Amino acid sequence: MFQFSFKETVNLKSIIRLSLVGSVIATQAWAGNDTKRGQGGAVELLINPWARTSGMAGSNSGIVRGIESMGLNVAGLSAVRKTEINFCSALYLTGSDIQINSLGFGTKVGEGAMGITLSSYSLGDFLETTVELPDGTGNKFSPQIFNFGASYAKTFSKRISAGILVRGVSQSYNSASAFGIAFDAGIQYQTGPKKQFKFGVSIMNLGPKMNFSGDAFATRGTKQGTNYAQTISLPTAAFEQPSMLNIGVGYDFYMENETLKLTPCFNFRSNSFTSDQYQVGVQASWKDMFMLRGGYDYQDGIITKAEATTVNLGPSFGATFQMPFTRSTSGEMSQANNEDLHEGSNKSKLFAFDYSYSMTRYFGGTHRFSLLLSL
Repeated sequence: MFQFSFKETVNLKSIIRLSLVGSVIATQAWAGNDTKRGQGGAVELLINPWARTSGMAGSNSGIVRGIESMGLNVAGLSAVRKTEINFCSALYLTGSDIQINSLGFGTKVGEGAMGITLSSYSLGDFLETTVELPDGTGNKFSPQIFNFGASYAKTFSKRISAGILVRGVSQSYNSASAFGIAFDAGIQYQTGPKKQFKFGVSIMNLGPKMNFSGDAFATRGTKQGTNYAQTISLPTAAFEQPSMLNIGVGYDFYMENETLKLTPCFNFRSNSFTSDQYQVGVQASWKDMFMLRGGYDYQDGIITKAEATTVNLGPSFGATFQMPFTRSTSGEMSQANNEDLHEGSNKSKLFAFDYSYSMTRYFGGTHRFSLLLSL
């Protein structure tokens, strides 16, 4: 049975209130999302570029820690051990020539951590068409999609952390471009003798509407009733960003003298322009060195092909190999004690390789590979 002090009880009550407020906001702002389906933009913000969290189908918003938390619940960034660098490359919808490269950096600052995340989306080449040449001009173009974020998360106690992230969203093609600002915020709570119960709430992609502008929307013509030629800019419709709310929980089960840890997770995601998602996952960790994980992301219509509104099928799988190491004063490297891997320890450095696979319809799935270095 969990035991709470008065202060912890107050903090837990505050978190529950925040969760309820977030749920009310989501219900009021996003009610009737079926009628808004397909009307939003910046849909790349719905794609999780990171390997570990994708291997659990995004179900671990309540337990995510480190750099990858900037893609799910920024509060987990406060658990950065000292300095972390993470690079992830995703082959999105294999066969579509879409590749996503992401770089994350986080460093400890006092009782919290600061982080930067960058993601670049390569969509391949497109054939250019015009009104005059609907079959193509013979030219090719490549849209440029890029987003970057700066974040800060703080540990307020041994049990509570919170964070905020500001993200810039950029889309461009030749002389047409759009730029927007989005905000993420999250909070996490953990309790129990070994902090095995974890709970988190995050709100993502809140920001003003975006719209395209540039010379691509300008036309040259003659004003009616005169011979005077002028350039006229055509206005474009604004579009909203895909806001979402995550509410996640997880629990650590320790077995075999704590060398094996099993962590089941659940996350509910309320989307502004698509169906709500129910995500479940589990991770098995042996000595914090070898990890296997799997998850399932459920949405209405995802099972029946005729009713499907997303290319994702739901199942995801992943694995991690990570090795702690230390460096002597003479510069020699050696393997560190596995105990130094535990959360909150800064005794050793860490190198990790992550892989995940998400099943999709019509394509060869999505593969993600990442390298993590903790110094």
